[in-house]
Amino acid sequence: MRVRESSLTTQLTSIREGIGRLEVQVERLQERREQLREAFNIKEDPTEGYKVELETQLEARLLVDTEMTEARALVDSIEHQMREQEKLRGELENEVQQVRGKLEQKRISAQEISTLSRTIEEQITEKQANLETLLEGLDEDAALVDWEEQLALIGNRIQRLGPINLAAIDEYKIESERKDYLDQQNAELEDALTTLQNAIQKIDRETRTRFKETFELVNGHIQELFPKLFGGGHAYLEMTGEDLLNTGVTLMARPPGKKNSSIHLLSGGEKAMTAIAMVFSIFKLNPAPFCMLDEVDAPLDDANVGRYAAMVKEMSEHVQFIFITHNKVSMEAANQLMGVTMHEPGVSRLVTVDVNQAAELAEA
Repeated sequence: MRVRESSLTTQLTSIREGIGRLEVQVERLQERREQLREAFNIKEDPTEGYKVELETQLEARLLVDTEMTEARALVDSIEHQMREQEKLRGELENEVQQVRGKLEQKRISAQEISTLSRTIEEQITEKQANLETLLEGLDEDAALVDWEEQLALIGNRIQRLGPINLAAIDEYKIESERKDYLDQQNAELEDALTTLQNAIQKIDRETRTRFKETFELVNGHIQELFPKLFGGGHAYLEMTGEDLLNTGVTLMARPPGKKNSSIHLLSGGEKAMTAIAMVFSIFKLNPAPFCMLDEVDAPLDDANVGRYAAMVKEMSEHVQFIFITHNKVSMEAANQLMGVTMHEPGVSRLVTVDVNQAAELAEA
C-alpha cells in the first residue's frame, strides 16, 4: 500500500506539473491573442493576414483545453484511489488492532489456565492423591464448573440438615394434618370461586338481555315521540360499542329541514325538545308517580310550546306533571294553576286557580 501510495503521489506530481505547463502555454496564447488584437487595431486591415494563424491557435487551444480536462479527470481519479487506499488501510489497521486484542485475551486466559492447573496439582499433592487415578475416574465431558456446582449443592444440603431432630416425626405428623386442613379449605374456596363466577356470568347474560330489550323499547319510543314534538324529522339511539356491558349510547336527532352532523349545531330550543323526547320515552317505558319540569318551554317558540303542551297533556294520563312556566300556552294546558304574588313589599302569597272551575265561572 505504501509503494502504491508513493507511485500515485509521483503520478499526481507529474500531472500537476503538466497542468502548470499547459496553463503557462495558455497564458502565452492569450498574450499572443492580445498582441494580435493590438496589431489589428493599429494596422488598416490585418484580419485577412491572420485568419489562418488565428484558426491554428484556436485549434491548439482546444487541444490544450482537452488535455487539461483529461489531466484533471486523471488527477481526480488518482485522488479518489488514494482516498480509497487510505480508507482500506484504516480498516486493515482496525482489524489488526482487534486481532491483537484477541491474542492478548487468549494469552491472559492461557496464563490463568496455567496458574489454575498448578494450583490444582498442588492441592492434589497436599491431599496425597494420585493425579492419574483421578483423571481416569473422570468423564470425558466433565467440567470444573459442574463439579463446583455439585459441591456447592451438597454443602448447602448438609448445612440445611443441621443437627439431628428427634421430634421430626411428630412435627411431620402435625404439619401433615395442617396441610390436609389447608387443602380442604383451598378446595372450598375454589368451589365458592366457581359458584361466584357462574353467578357473575349469569348476571352478565341477564344484564345484556335486559339492556338490549330496554334499549330497543326506548329507541322505539323516541322514534315515535320525536316527530310529534318537532312536527316531523326523526331521531334514534345508537350504541357506540359491541360489548353491551361497556357500550355507550348516542342520541342521533335530525329536526325537519336540517342536515346537522352534531348536536352542537342544534339551537337551544331544539336541544330542549330533543331532551324532552328522551325523557318522555323513558317515562313511557317505566313511568314515575310524578314528574317536575322547571321552565322547559322557556327557549321554545309558540308552535313548539303547543306541541310540547299537547305531549304533556297526553302523558298526564299516566304521570302527574308539575311544571313551572311563564308561557301562556303551557298555562292553558294545565288543570290546576298555582302562582305567587306580592301585594305588599316583602310579603308573598300563594294564589291557587282551578282551571275547570274558572272556565265554568267564565261560561256562567
